[in-house]
Amino acid sequence: MERKYNKKLIPTAKTLRKTMTKEERHLWYDFLKDYPLKFVRQKVLGRYIADFYCAKVKLVIELDGSHHYTDDGVEYDMDRNEYLNNFGLTVIHIPNSDINSDFIAVCDYIDSLIQELLAGNTTKASP
Repeated sequence: MERKYNKKLIPTAKTLRKTMTKEERHLWYDFLKDYPLKFVRQKVLGRYIADFYCAKVKLVIELDGSHHYTDDGVEYDMDRNEYLNNFGLTVIHIPNSDINSDFIAVCDYIDSLIQELLAGNTTKASP
């Protein structure tokens, strides 16, 4: 990454931490906050801000609302994924609708992916 800690994005990341969506709050407070591996919210990674990041397994979790499914949103996500993947990070996208409709399955998916990453297996199934 050109800069691991882009100072220009810090104020935006702080604001995003304070104004999390209900889906982000649900995933954070009801699963990731107390997960055995440390996760952080709204992590600046180069020129992007990841919703959630676990350094131990180099995992970025993005929660996707409706704007991610527009042409511009899809293109932005592809560019961001490529950028982050080039630094050895695994990026997964979870639709907000999955958080709302089947939270346990989302948590199970994240946990199983983390176990695979810890074991060195990077095969990614979708939730």
